[in-house]
Amino acid sequence: MDRFDRIFDLHKLLTASRLPVSRRRIEEKLECSRATAKRIIDSMRLYLNAPIKYDREQNGYYYDRSDGEMYELPGIWFNASELHALLSAQQLLTHVQPGLLEHQLAPLKERINTILQAQPTGSDQISHRVRILKMAARPTGEHFQTVAGAVADRHRLCIDYHNLNEDTQRNISPQRLVHYRDNWYIDAYCHLRNGLRTFALDIIQTAKTLSERAIDIPEPELDQHYATAYGIFAGKPDQIAILHFTPERASWVARETWHPQQQWVWQNDGYYELQIPYSDPRELIMDIMKHGPDVEVMKPCTLRKEIARLHQQAAAKYGETE
Repeated sequence: MDRFDRIFDLHKLLTASRLPVSRRRIEEKLECSRATAKRIIDSMRLYLNAPIKYDREQNGYYYDRSDGEMYELPGIWFNASELHALLSAQQLLTHVQPGLLEHQLAPLKERINTILQAQPTGSDQISHRVRILKMAARPTGEHFQTVAGAVADRHRLCIDYHNLNEDTQRNISPQRLVHYRDNWYIDAYCHLRNGLRTFALDIIQTAKTLSERAIDIPEPELDQHYATAYGIFAGKPDQIAILHFTPERASWVARETWHPQQQWVWQNDGYYELQIPYSDPRELIMDIMKHGPDVEVMKPCTLRKEIARLHQQAAAKYGETE
């Protein structure tokens, strides 16, 4: 029995009982230990606002009905991450084409649907009332299985790669598959550039598995390279971007995490200052540009000049308007 079932069973038990229910009875009904029963009670109180009281004289738990109303579980009582995980998995499994894993995936799809339908209201409409939108997703390309197989089997790849109007052939040692902002990438050691690089799967033109074994980069080194700088264009950070957001945009941006090591401070005039470590500026520039005039790059000077140049180019395309 999982946490979902135990919460629902405890709710039914307390609702049906006219007298306080002992902890032993709760443990038997929920098929759990004393500690687990306490965690379930505490979770219902904290996250579901359940009015569960303890009666010392009768040594039991009950719903407080002093306001005259019967407590009911909320119509949706998943937390945000649970709901996102369930619906994302449901959508992914729904669109999986028939293949070798069709029979193995069927029970998983059925289990997710059962969980979504097992709300107190008995409704199965949640999947139709909540949408998981994929923004700017690109086709994965035709070489996903080849790349994924090389990652798993630890073989090198020879790829023809098209990027920024440049075609190159690379021998790479794949390290990790990455799903980022609804698109797939491969983190790899590039033997042409003699360093770690990230390649978008959708612009790999050809991919061939080689007999040579891929070199393995230690996990800490991969984490240091890819996790400390901004975005998918990773690398050891060597600069700090200092951004000032207008008061109108500040309250929105202040709730966002651009980088796990970002620093921020509220200015006296209502502006919001965000400091972000980065190495390759390409993705950072794209994220800055989308805020238009509501953000100003204070430092470094090179980044400030580049943003100014791009804004000037954009303004020149429109010319004078009446």
